[in-house]
Amino acid sequence: MKLILSTLLFFCYSYGFSQENTTVKSGEKLVYAASYNISGLLTQLAQVTMEVQEVKTSKSTMLHLKCTAATFEKWDSFFKIRDLYEAYVNPKTLKPVLYKRDVYEGGYIKKEKYIFNYTKRTVKSSVSKKNGIVKETIVPIDYNTNDVISTLYQLRNMDISKAKPGDKLSLKVIFDNTEKNVAVKYVGKEDIVLKDLGKTTCYKIQLLTQEAKLQGKGENIIYLTADAKKLPALIKFSIPVGSGQLTLISSKGI
Repeated sequence: MKLILSTLLFFCYSYGFSQENTTVKSGEKLVYAASYNISGLLTQLAQVTMEVQEVKTSKSTMLHLKCTAATFEKWDSFFKIRDLYEAYVNPKTLKPVLYKRDVYEGGYIKKEKYIFNYTKRTVKSSVSKKNGIVKETIVPIDYNTNDVISTLYQLRNMDISKAKPGDKLSLKVIFDNTEKNVAVKYVGKEDIVLKDLGKTTCYKIQLLTQEAKLQGKGENIIYLTADAKKLPALIKFSIPVGSGQLTLISSKGI
């Protein structure tokens, strides 16, 4: 699931990230079926859920962006996944204040916490693995660097209608304590048909990356609904160990 979410973050189109949030609202919930290619057949292995809730502290109001991924019970004996990704962001800009990651993947355990300081252009990182030892570091970042989850939501707030087929742009994301530079290409509009949602016109975006762990035999593509919400309707990924997709099966609070 780490590879799936890593692929997802790289699809984030960097045009217009500074504009005020008019798309992502509290109460939204998106549910995806995660499928993997096994012996030439796409097989549903897990469910991915993305939720947005408003939270208030004594000093501010933030949006809590939460993403969970879990294999279905019948697959747990093969490779059990229980992942949690969270970001607390400014509701107007979707810029992150705090990011958390807590993953269990086939016995692999990792917890991360990032505290963003854009004034100093740093992230205070706390990381622990199975042994429980916490390692703290300060990671320098650029002024437009975001975490994986907030980047996914910022994607939907951009005016992709201004893009032309073939346009290539870049963004910066901090993941695994490393700031990554990635390019994406806008391909154009395309109609797709989903079992649960029917025929949908989407913006088609292609990932272009030098990351070896994301370079499979096929293309990495994300389809965003060509409307005001720009929901990630279908994500196709190809990595060295295989290929698969995430398919949107339900949406609430849109």
